[in-house]
Amino acid sequence: MDDTKPVRGSRAIVVDRFDGARFHSQPDLVAIEEPLELRLAYGPAESRAVKSISVTMRTPGNDAELAAGFLVTEGIVTDESHIDSISVGQAEDSEPQPVVEVHDGVPRIEFEGHKGSNVVTVSLAPHVELSTANVQRNFYTTSSCGICGKASLLALRTVCPPRRANTLSIDAETLCGMPDRLRAAQGIFDQTGGLHAAGLFTATGELDSVREDVGRHNAVDKLLGAAFLEDRLPLRDRVLVLSGRVSFELMQKALMGGLPMVVAVGAPSSLAVQVAREFDITLVGFLRDNHFNVYHGAGRISRGSECAVAAVGTQEKAGR
Repeated sequence: MDDTKPVRGSRAIVVDRFDGARFHSQPDLVAIEEPLELRLAYGPAESRAVKSISVTMRTPGNDAELAAGFLVTEGIVTDESHIDSISVGQAEDSEPQPVVEVHDGVPRIEFEGHKGSNVVTVSLAPHVELSTANVQRNFYTTSSCGICGKASLLALRTVCPPRRANTLSIDAETLCGMPDRLRAAQGIFDQTGGLHAAGLFTATGELDSVREDVGRHNAVDKLLGAAFLEDRLPLRDRVLVLSGRVSFELMQKALMGGLPMVVAVGAPSSLAVQVAREFDITLVGFLRDNHFNVYHGAGRISRGSECAVAAVGTQEKAGR
């Protein structure tokens, strides 16, 4: 496969690369980042209204799943029947797509016109009552907004779905193999090196599904949106694996999706740990090179292998 030919979610550019003592031009691929506007159509059949509720920067692709996942994790919809349809609109005169062509050994960019899809409209069923508070994101706060964690957790309790006892357990050796399996499924990352990934795994280590995006929260929304549209929520028997760190917002999304375990290659924030303990979600961080830290739920991870002994039995920041 031509490594400089754009694949879905990537864009061709020419870079000046420094090797040793010289610069030279060569083709390269970068992950696409474009805005997506989310609109809601709602109300009785005889008096429908349309409201723009969000604009997010995302990697194009799986936009319907992204919209559905966003609505689920924001508490706007709770059942597949709440959505009548999802349409992805064509933006007019969007930026042309550059393609690298090599002529006589010199890379050159050729532009091909195209139309992007930068508006997605979700039509809610007429019987669904739209909560203005939810749409305006007043029901919870993010860890970066400056409002205290106590208020964030209190607000989250008011919208989270009913929880069942967390019975998902996993073997440490199986857990340690998940990052490599997630990485192997990151097709666009192979081309660009610039995307986050979120994956769903079974307790036996089988990869269920994976989504990539420039935004880690978008990757999770796409993943959960796909499951929601397939009427698979809540995901009580799946593990959410993240390619980066874990924030309050990502734990909130896991909670809304009914997930019992969140595993990350990177670090959790303090508020992410609080969410895990408050809502009894097993939380694993710094999972790399057969080491990991368990921030809540260590009893659900078997310790029969060196992988578990090295990680669960110590407070050091593994992998740093």
